[in-house]
Amino acid sequence: MYERKRSFIVIGLGAFGSTVASELARFENYVTGVDLDERRVSVMGSSLSQALIMDATDEAALRDAGADQHDVAVVAIGRNIEASILTVMNLRMLGLKTIWAKAASRTHHRILSKLDVDRVILPEQEMGQHAAQVLHNPAVRDYVSLGNGFHVVTIGVPQRLEGKTVPGLRLAEKFDLRGLGVMRGAKFHDCAEEDFALAKEDRLLVLGRRPDLRRFGDAI
Repeated sequence: MYERKRSFIVIGLGAFGSTVASELARFENYVTGVDLDERRVSVMGSSLSQALIMDATDEAALRDAGADQHDVAVVAIGRNIEASILTVMNLRMLGLKTIWAKAASRTHHRILSKLDVDRVILPEQEMGQHAAQVLHNPAVRDYVSLGNGFHVVTIGVPQRLEGKTVPGLRLAEKFDLRGLGVMRGAKFHDCAEEDFALAKEDRLLVLGRRPDLRRFGDAI
């Protein structure tokens, strides 16, 4: 089925905002980039649908730029908390239904949450948690938080698990975890295959809560 491309307005083109905007554009979405810094706008101009030098705390300027015509707004203003808050309020006033915002601190996070921002991101904290999770157990290659305490973890199969089957690990009974599947190279294998033996270089995908995932990681 054809997936309709969406339109995004990314306000703040620092390291975080420019990365988000570039990646969204790479997926062939319509992306408008906004920043007060002429240099940042100039750098991003060729890779985005449009790039504007503008003060997003000015509601009229946002309206004139057609901010309300976008499906999603990403407020990537980090250090200037006042500007971030005013921008979110302006976007809500203009009727933007979906807003994501970057927070510079927990206090900033709480304020943005009170403004009903759909998702508040603390990039440094989230990346730090991600790095710690991977560093804590060398078998963990990557993980994704699904919310409500649940995570999907990609685990490199260690030597002690080679030759074993996923049902034989008894993930549910021993650790209250669910095996989702196994990646072998670029091919996905269903965990329910009784005769599928784990091998070196396989990546096991496991769903569960962090304490249970940690117990499993420690066990292997």
